[in-house]
Amino acid sequence: MFLSQPAQPRDRRFQLRATASEEELIRIAAEHQGVNVTEFIMRSAREKAEEALADQTRFVLDDAQWKQFVAALDRPAQDKPRLRRLFKEKHIAKRRS
Repeated sequence: MFLSQPAQPRDRRFQLRATASEEELIRIAAEHQGVNVTEFIMRSAREKAEEALADQTRFVLDDAQWKQFVAALDRPAQDKPRLRRLFKEKHIAKRRS
């Protein structure tokens, strides 16, 4: 997941409605994570949006794009030292603990 912090101030608004129980649940969860409700909702929504986009499994290609894709798959593998080093590193979630 990307989950990067915004590089610029937030200047857009979302308007949404919630039931009393949804509001309470979100407020309690935000408190438990030590953030305000806006930050909690934005983190949660951003995470879900990134998951939705990362989980796409079907891509439609026209004939030219398909030929390019197949040609890329058919090319011999190239050694990528930086990529090899990256895969040897500890997972980012495990580095913090």
